[in-house]
Amino acid sequence: MFDSILPAPPDSILGLTDSWKRDPNPLKVNLGVGVYKDDSGNTPILAAVKAAEAALLLAATTKSYMPISGAPEYGCCVQDLIFGGAHEIISSARARTAHTPGGTAALRVGADFLKKASPNATVWVSAPTWANHKGVFGAAGIPTADYPYYDAATRGLDFTRMQETLEQIPAGDIVLLHACCHNPSGVDLDAGQWQSVAAIAARRGWLPFLDFAYQGYGDGLEQDRNGVLALAAVCPEFIVASSFSKNFGLYQDRVGALTLVAGSAAAANSAFSNVEIAIRVNYSNPPAHGGLIVTRVLTDSALRGQWLAELTAMREHIAATRVQFVAALASHGVPGDFSFIARQKGMFSFSGLSDAQVKFLREARSIYIVGGGRINVAGITSRNLEYLCTSIREALASH
Repeated sequence: MFDSILPAPPDSILGLTDSWKRDPNPLKVNLGVGVYKDDSGNTPILAAVKAAEAALLLAATTKSYMPISGAPEYGCCVQDLIFGGAHEIISSARARTAHTPGGTAALRVGADFLKKASPNATVWVSAPTWANHKGVFGAAGIPTADYPYYDAATRGLDFTRMQETLEQIPAGDIVLLHACCHNPSGVDLDAGQWQSVAAIAARRGWLPFLDFAYQGYGDGLEQDRNGVLALAAVCPEFIVASSFSKNFGLYQDRVGALTLVAGSAAAANSAFSNVEIAIRVNYSNPPAHGGLIVTRVLTDSALRGQWLAELTAMREHIAATRVQFVAALASHGVPGDFSFIARQKGMFSFSGLSDAQVKFLREARSIYIVGGGRINVAGITSRNLEYLCTSIREALASH
């Protein structure tokens, strides 16, 4: 049976990292996979995480299974971050949260649940969107369609066309929205635009599904939930897939959550029982370690304060790197206006590089960038900045 199976193509993002690891060039640069790096090029373990791990190790008494949806304390912590502790959704018990193995599993569990709840629905995703979104929903048997989002000419949001399409989406369909730090463009909606999107959702009756993978990496932990709160104010039902990979640096521990909001506590409980079935036939129950770390940090005032300081430092480092990158491109004589990079939010930016230029940078200069020109700004350091800028100048001149 297996002899007849052709090899699958490498993942468009993770496959780049595999190629980068095999590259012998000492100057090689990986701007593909979305992992935070400090100026030394390292992905550090946060001090708050290390302290929480040490405390958990001393206190541990069992390795027994977690509940299907994870520990209730973890769910409370997730909802507090997403909505704010005083929000009506929490006080009225209209939300239920499942601890998932990363944000990707949250998306897939949500997709499996929605395929059962609304078997004829289509999921609408932004053009462009994270490379794995269509694959995740497609694997669950849900067709996808695009709504306009990024305007390549202005390097900004094509909000007029986005609104026009959202107004045409039928009731019962699902619209996937990036809550902040849009991947791959780095272009976000402002507060007023979120209000407009929320009004359309309420009027048209489609279901918002928020991918909230980067809370705290945009404008701040509270500011980054503006889109969620705008929708919560007018939409009785929606779903949030969130992740602690970035804001806690827990990449390899795969810590995420799926939060379902319904019009009443009874409806939330009923719907969530079907989410638990989707989990049971998928991975049965979540791994404990990462969720215990998050819970420990968020329920300990000293550790929480330490984590918030570290998260702020990561966000400010990425923002400063954007400014430095724009200035370095100009000082190295790279033609064009790249000021849009400094205005974007989060780890990613659409650089404007063509596929031919991306190919040249990879093959001739060992600089690894995702097709379409998306770069991980967090991969830029003071050590590789000059090499990157001179290589981009050469790519633009020759292609």
